[in-house]
Amino acid sequence: MTSSARLLPGAGSPARLRGMSKPNDDTLIALPFGALHKWHGQMREAFARVDEPDALHYLASAFGHLVGIESVMISLEHKDRPPQLLYQRGIAEQYQVSIIERYFSGGYLLDPFCLAVEQDLAQGFYHLEEIAPDDFFDSEYYRTYYLKAGCSEDSYYIVNTGNETKISVSLFQGFSNESLRVDQLNLLRAVEPLVSEFIGAFSQRGMQRIAEIRCVQAVGEGDDLKQRVQWAFEHFGSDLLTDREREVAHMVLRGHSVKSTASQLGISPETVRMHRKNLYLKLEVGSQSELFALFIEWLRKH
Repeated sequence: MTSSARLLPGAGSPARLRGMSKPNDDTLIALPFGALHKWHGQMREAFARVDEPDALHYLASAFGHLVGIESVMISLEHKDRPPQLLYQRGIAEQYQVSIIERYFSGGYLLDPFCLAVEQDLAQGFYHLEEIAPDDFFDSEYYRTYYLKAGCSEDSYYIVNTGNETKISVSLFQGFSNESLRVDQLNLLRAVEPLVSEFIGAFSQRGMQRIAEIRCVQAVGEGDDLKQRVQWAFEHFGSDLLTDREREVAHMVLRGHSVKSTASQLGISPETVRMHRKNLYLKLEVGSQSELFALFIEWLRKH
């Protein structure tokens, strides 16, 4: 959908941008002079304080002069490790626990952005729709860790910072604002080079202060993300399911449709449906939501 005013959805009716095309050099982007002036002024302040941990505050504030961003979360993404929160603003208090749990506790194992980063997502700007599987917005994961956490859509900057680390800047929209229009997403995409330059400079300078503050926290967090993901998917239901049934279960949990699962696994849609029916019977669940709840409960115990 590319209408000029997409309202944020109610639960179970997510905004869609399927078919959204990226802008080209001839794409027009309109922004009032005052807003553009304030954006550059705020970014000047951010660069002036790039040696300090609070430099991220000025970056987050700058986005507000471009578009109506509801909340911002900035994270350090380690190769083969869980992500680490660096900064957040604007997340309503009643949602902070669930959002942080979604991304920094066991929930990140099924997060499409986290999985894409683990698969070496290239530096750039992305909307959630560009990353998520085809049925993700109908999945129980989306309902549980997005809609119930007050978040409808995400947009991301991902910046390579060397030593197998990246910094992500997540821009959330919830139920108190309209969803971002395509022209607003184009504007955010247009400023990606400047955002990446700032994040790169911050990672070399301001990050040193944060590393000193969080060094104790980092000890013991060397949990191998790739191994944990692989282990979780290999062992969930392993005492009951065949290898193919477990593969189908993982695709369902990640938000893939029957058609997408069949394509990914190289089998027919009918075979996918058969395996899904069998695994539901063996695990004694009757729906994707029950399968998801069972998987999350299993993760917490393991």
